Amino acid sequence: MSTDVNEAGMPGAEDNAPGIPVPDRRKPRRRRRPKVLAGTGVLVLLVAAGVAAAVMDPFDDEDAQPASSTDGTSLAAVREGPLSTQVTQSGTLSYAAHGDGTPYAVVNQAEGIYTWVPGEGKEIDCGKTLYRVDEKPLALICGGTPAYRALSEGDKGREVRDLNENLVRLGYAEKSELDPDSDYYGSETAEAVTELQDELGVEETGRLNLGDAVFLPGPLRVTKAMAKAGTRAAAGAQVAQTTSARRQVTVELDPGQQTQVKVGDRAQITLPDNRTTPGKVSRIGTVAKSGDDKKDTSGSTIPVYITLTRPKDAGKLDEAPVQVQITTDGVKKALTVPVTALMGKAGGGYVVEVADPAGGQRRRPIPVTLGMFDNDNGLVQVSGDLSAGDQVVVPAS
Repeated sequence: MSTDVNEAGMPGAEDNAPGIPVPDRRKPRRRRRPKVLAGTGVLVLLVAAGVAAAVMDPFDDEDAQPASSTDGTSLAAVREGPLSTQVTQSGTLSYAAHGDGTPYAVVNQAEGIYTWVPGEGKEIDCGKTLYRVDEKPLALICGGTPAYRALSEGDKGREVRDLNENLVRLGYAEKSELDPDSDYYGSETAEAVTELQDELGVEETGRLNLGDAVFLPGPLRVTKAMAKAGTRAAAGAQVAQTTSARRQVTVELDPGQQTQVKVGDRAQITLPDNRTTPGKVSRIGTVAKSGDDKKDTSGSTIPVYITLTRPKDAGKLDEAPVQVQITTDGVKKALTVPVTALMGKAGGGYVVEVADPAGGQRRRPIPVTLGMFDNDNGLVQVSGDLSAGDQVVVPAS
């Protein structure tokens, strides 16, 4: 039986087994984009940046490679502009207390019967009545030195400086009359104290006896009333526990993140109702806090304290969960590409594939040096033979 042969010397299609297609050997096979390999040394994790990049087969040369429109990739533009890095963590919105986190103690020095004690949540400003004994108001003087003696003309000391500063700030004396930085109790101080006593409705003596006022950093917010109206007031007894009235967000960072954050860094706080308000890192703790298991230090954290720029945005929220994004670094002008555009090179380093600017199907591997990472947006700063507007290859979304 004879066999028909076509012009190319191949058997005719009619002689093939039915249902078995014959490959067209005249058509050249298309080169594929290198596959992502999962073997040792082929997948590189960018651990420091918190992202992963797939490493492709090593390039044997720098020749451009043909690209397929069906290889599961797309293009992204190289962009130029500001770039910043952030640390995003959950936090707690509350009121600031002492540096060690303990509340302020309001200690009484007056004798008599408590006739009014502020309740939980009450905020008390400098120069206002903190509580009453025998209906006599005791004023809050905002300062860091507790009252330990009577004060009158001729006295000097840190608490006198706090008193002078309060009297000027509250409007009982002008700066031209009384130096707010002076630690001397002169006639000007006595005259201003008389004005304060007149405002409070107490005897105008121009002096402060021990028990006439309480010196504490303020303004204050009462967290717990220790004394009760109608009970006897004894010297040295605790009247209440308080925090400051200053709003604060506390974030617990992994110790490894501590070096990324510094005092003064800008922050954005997302409140429980999804509104955002700005803040600033005011203090960073120096002692790590352990988890529930004191022997296990793997869960230790470092507290970071953030002051709200617009504290009124927080309303009366206390111990409320919030989300915090701290901007830790930034540059005004950077070339950026998606992190997913990075591919590893044999021997180390990274390249990105740049598409033919003429719109063809060819791609060129361009070596790049990595800079700052924006983990939240999946971007990385690069430098190399790139320009803004170039199109780099990324996995198809």
